[in-house]
Amino acid sequence: MRTSQFFFTTLKEAPADAEVISQKMMLRAGYIKRAAAGIYTWMPLGLRVLRKVENIVREEMDKAGALELLMPAVQPAELWQESGRWEQYGPELLRFKDRHQREFVIGPTHEEVITDAVRRDVKSYRQLPIHLYQIQTKFRDEIRPRFGVMRGREFLMKDGYSFHASFPDLQREYRNMYETYSRIFTRLGLKFRAVAADTGSIGGTGSHEFHVLADSGEDNIAFCPDSDYAANVELAEALAPATSRAAASKAMEKIATPGKMACADVADYLAVPLEKIVKSIAVISEKEDGSTTFALLLLRGDHELNEIKAFKIAGLSPFRFASEGEVEEYLGCKPGYIGPVAVDTEKVAIFADRAAAMLSDFVCGANETGFHLTGVNFGRDLPEPEVADIRNVVAGDPSPDGKGKLEICRGIEVGHIFQLRQKYAKALNCAYLDENGKSQIMEMGCYGIGVSRIVGAAIEQGNDAKGIILPPAIAPFAVCIVPMGYHKSEAVKAATDSLYGELRKLGVDVLLDDRNERPGVMFADMELIGIPHRIVIGERGLNEGKLEYKSRHDAEPTLVDQSDIIELITGKLCAG
Repeated sequence: MRTSQFFFTTLKEAPADAEVISQKMMLRAGYIKRAAAGIYTWMPLGLRVLRKVENIVREEMDKAGALELLMPAVQPAELWQESGRWEQYGPELLRFKDRHQREFVIGPTHEEVITDAVRRDVKSYRQLPIHLYQIQTKFRDEIRPRFGVMRGREFLMKDGYSFHASFPDLQREYRNMYETYSRIFTRLGLKFRAVAADTGSIGGTGSHEFHVLADSGEDNIAFCPDSDYAANVELAEALAPATSRAAASKAMEKIATPGKMACADVADYLAVPLEKIVKSIAVISEKEDGSTTFALLLLRGDHELNEIKAFKIAGLSPFRFASEGEVEEYLGCKPGYIGPVAVDTEKVAIFADRAAAMLSDFVCGANETGFHLTGVNFGRDLPEPEVADIRNVVAGDPSPDGKGKLEICRGIEVGHIFQLRQKYAKALNCAYLDENGKSQIMEMGCYGIGVSRIVGAAIEQGNDAKGIILPPAIAPFAVCIVPMGYHKSEAVKAATDSLYGELRKLGVDVLLDDRNERPGVMFADMELIGIPHRIVIGERGLNEGKLEYKSRHDAEPTLVDQSDIIELITGKLCAG
């Protein structure tokens, strides 16, 4: 491809509203153009990258035995009503009516449609298992679309669904997809981790997320460097302290703490370690029968509540944080001074995190504005609480597999696999006849990859001050040729055209920058758009039989014999 034949646009500066590196780089490099909030046009350069990602995903899915299909983006409301998600999904589901006032949605995912398709035609265990996937544009009406293609409203996704006659067979395919996804992200040239994860709104019994490791990632990943353990912080278990609770050594005392509401401020004011402060988080659970549970969730002052874990407490899900008025109604004081001592346990449920439950002589709110209690002990000053794992793990916590200590890194979720089990199959009566002619509900798996998100994640992982550094497998072009004086020197033009032709014959994805621009402009553009290998052809070098080669990772170029350049480039491309 020649730049003179290509729709090629770059910017010196990113738009002011661009937030993260990938968004800034993709706009500057001309990969994408903003059409509306969270909606982008993929320009020819960006589309080349997107298609390379898509092709690798497709090749590996096909190798794994999955069959590609294409489902409609527009889905009838009846299917979502049948599954129960019409009410559950919320405002992110874009709903509309056609001219006949029939209700439809723009699909954010396709569990309902694929289950409906399978239940129509699969009747016998002999037709199972089957794994169907698609690569298709999806739409989620994000409340706050941000970060360019990382959290857009419209996005390209690979979503696959498997159907099975037994749970063991679903587990087999789940392992197959785990291995397939690992191959996909390895081929893409990304640094990634597979982590155990919560199933979230999709449902099911088990799931793994695949994260591209990047400091800008939205998710925290807990991993053990001494083992294979890795999990999203949302799911990672915080083990109970190995030591037993120390005996009480102080009397409980009420201390004035005027204006000290935050745990850190209380710790500083009382000159005690933050981990000796117990913070009480007030929540309310409202049940369908109209009953209400007011509860206090107790954590150490240096720990954070894990809402996903807390939601799993029996009798407390779902819950919301209590308002200031509700706190005053149940505890008689303002938030910031609440605590578990002397509360009416008939009206207030108390749950303590494992670490908080092991404290002795701790500090907590006195349920009186401007006061805290010191020297508080469970069993003496208040009843023993119900104990649960309700906090986020932190670096240094023991690994749940018992093989070391946890470290925390950040990642960008680009893939997620689920054991859905029978959630959708049961709701939509997706059944088959077993060997005995008895009707059985199918087991299901669900496997997603954010194809467009991968492009943003790869750039978050690979960039420098000059621009994008993409893995060779997904770079828009593998090689660029930058001639000095292409329109002025016949020797340069002839050598350039010859090399360009040879590389094309070898199947190399090469870009020839034949613009009549200053060298600095061409160099800057080639580095900005992320081409891995650059060859510079100039009259002075040709006179010496030399060409200039530079990898996108190199600080300085290298002179190479003109006769050796093809071997050099093909060798580097084969090496990946």
